[in-house]
Amino acid sequence: MLPVSLGTGRSGPLQVLLLGAHSDDIEIGCGGTVLRLLAERPGSTIHWVVFSAAGQRAEEARTSAAAFTGGAAGVTLHSFRESYFPYVGAEIKDAFEELCAGVEPDVVFTHRRDDEHQDHRTIAALTWNTFRNHLVAEYEIPKYEGDLGHPNLFVPLTAELAERKIELLTEHFASQRNRAWFRPATFRGLMALRGVECVADYAEAFHIRKLII
Repeated sequence: MLPVSLGTGRSGPLQVLLLGAHSDDIEIGCGGTVLRLLAERPGSTIHWVVFSAAGQRAEEARTSAAAFTGGAAGVTLHSFRESYFPYVGAEIKDAFEELCAGVEPDVVFTHRRDDEHQDHRTIAALTWNTFRNHLVAEYEIPKYEGDLGHPNLFVPLTAELAERKIELLTEHFASQRNRAWFRPATFRGLMALRGVECVADYAEAFHIRKLII
């Protein structure tokens, strides 16, 4: 395995765009990576965008983003109807175009194009449609459908970072605690498995479809 670093031969702050269909997707998919990135690249600019966040879920998204980034994230929340994203794609595309005009990210974290959840797939497709010349890392979300694939990018995490991610997830998403899969064992287990695959204690994994060196 060849370790690589983000940026063009520099180690300063980055412009990072985080896209999630629902309030907890960013945290589940790349929360540990965000924690590590901000520790190693202080001063980075974080654009945190959630496309379905209303009521309690909106407040959860705001407080969680603040906790994961130490209040450093610029948070944008939309209220598109959950589970109906393919049917309101034009409106979501308009939101993407507005977003694209205001940010030039070094890296974009988004859903997988092969995700079985229709909302996730819509966000992934529009990410590639809008940010065509950017580094796009597609994160994974564990779910009933069992659609986890074979990722090709790994971000190793210490045990401390992995546990911090789990702590923040369980603290900030009270609305999800009654879901059978939303439990520490799920998040810890996936990070442990991805850690095995990259010889680390824990890791988050991503799909990179196009990479320019």
